[in-house]
Amino acid sequence: MTGPDNINGISRRERKKKSDLFVCPLGGMGEIGKNLTVFGYGEDYIVIDCGLKFPEEDMLGIDFVIPDATFLVENKSKIRGIFITHGHEDHIGALPFILPRLDVPVYCSRLAGGLIENKMLDANTGYHPDFRYVEACDKVSAGCFEVEFIQMCHSIPDAFALVVHTPAGAIVHSGDFKFDPTPIDGNRADYSALARLGDEGVLLLMSDSTNVERPGSTPSEKMIGQTFERLFRLYKDRRIVVATFSSNLNRTRMIFATAARFNRKVLLVGRSMVANVELALRLGTLDVPEGQMISAQEAEELPDNRVVILTTGSQGEPFSGLVMMSRGTHRQVKLGSKDLVIISATPIPGNEKLVSQTVNRLFACGAEVIYERDEKIHVSGHASRDELMLMLSLTRPRFFVPCHGEYRHLVRHAQLAREMGVNAKNIFILQNGDILKFSGSSKAEVAGHAPADAVLIDGFVLGEFEGSILRERREMAENGVVVVSVVLNGDMRPAAPVQIQTRGSVYSSEDGSTLRELESAVLAALAQFSRSPGARRETLPTEIRKRIREKLDMNPRCYPTIIPLVTYI
Repeated sequence: MTGPDNINGISRRERKKKSDLFVCPLGGMGEIGKNLTVFGYGEDYIVIDCGLKFPEEDMLGIDFVIPDATFLVENKSKIRGIFITHGHEDHIGALPFILPRLDVPVYCSRLAGGLIENKMLDANTGYHPDFRYVEACDKVSAGCFEVEFIQMCHSIPDAFALVVHTPAGAIVHSGDFKFDPTPIDGNRADYSALARLGDEGVLLLMSDSTNVERPGSTPSEKMIGQTFERLFRLYKDRRIVVATFSSNLNRTRMIFATAARFNRKVLLVGRSMVANVELALRLGTLDVPEGQMISAQEAEELPDNRVVILTTGSQGEPFSGLVMMSRGTHRQVKLGSKDLVIISATPIPGNEKLVSQTVNRLFACGAEVIYERDEKIHVSGHASRDELMLMLSLTRPRFFVPCHGEYRHLVRHAQLAREMGVNAKNIFILQNGDILKFSGSSKAEVAGHAPADAVLIDGFVLGEFEGSILRERREMAENGVVVVSVVLNGDMRPAAPVQIQTRGSVYSSEDGSTLRELESAVLAALAQFSRSPGARRETLPTEIRKRIREKLDMNPRCYPTIIPLVTYI
């Protein structure tokens, strides 16, 4: 259970004297998304994944959330590389914001590299990553570590589990996985490699916990193909619109194949859908017969029963193709009673309301909508309980850390590991930022904490840590804004009438009596300020805010944000 005898010319005994091994997740613990884990030994650090998380419902105006990179930036001279398990956004989406600050190599498949490059172009970073492309069974040396790539099954091709061979022993990071016996691309999980690692000895297993509450095994992706066959046959006279994740290339492959069998052409809608399909075609990951993809103009000239529209928007994203169709604002596609819409995805936690609103609007357009789980139009890419037991059985780890799941998932997975024979003292339910330190291969403990706040992204602007910005937005959303503009001359007297504007407040700018009261309050504040000897200019906005608040306190349940703007001429 101690790993190879020699890594990069350093003997096992010498390595043991050198330092302690630590593991520190900066995201992905107690949440779905934002996956990022740091491994360190002495002066060598590596990072596995660097993903984003979609915002929760109360994160007003926030596009997505990424991990806090403070710990990485402070130690960037020690980072030997970032290793990517697969190309989904919850594993690569934070790279445009974090990678340029670290400037380290990225080890990934060609598909994941292409998806990362697209993200970099979207963010307009101007940064060109140093990609080091890998394939299944490859091994990469990174400082005192050796990282091995193991083929796994997921909802995207080229998904890997990573084995980090360290001076203290081997760590298996499962990535997102399921044990699909009939994968669409034919690449099954490498059971023999996992069993070999179990025989050699695994110090720590970090395993995907998303579906731990689901009994049995996750159905094969091929089951969805049978559902598509049935729906295409049943609705043979309708135009068919399919919404799915743009990165779910295995599902995309299936839709193209089904469309071809029913003599239908495919129109791609959504920038990320077009970009990802073009990338997959370029890399040979996706094989589409010549002429099957058509333009919007060509789609208009074909009968409805000859067209399939493959679009983004399965999560109700406000500016996605499906949502714009449901609102009637899409420039190319107008939905009606001759359309069937298939939403081939389940809502990410927090997106349920957006998806429900989209479905309601689609019905209002007159379209038939299929979205229920019992229609078997989506299967998960994550392992269910029996598969998680198989992973534990194959690897037989000494220590176990459940990851990639909400807190209840981590707890359930920890309970499952105990049932599978892992010593309860060797199971750790970590929180983001916890530093799990190993003393040799026999003892581990949480020994410290790294900064691991959530960083908010609005558009492609790196925002603040979760807290102040959301608090301000909630206050404005609940009570509105009152803006006061004052122009003063050199004698600190008004040089122009006081201007007051409100937005989203119960105090309307058209309410003359209220505005006159507020104006009187501002003038009183100015008079008080001019009579106060030694008063400093920077205190005037506070005085104006105080006087207006006194007037508004007549309605104790309304606390609009008050913004004084003072100009001196």
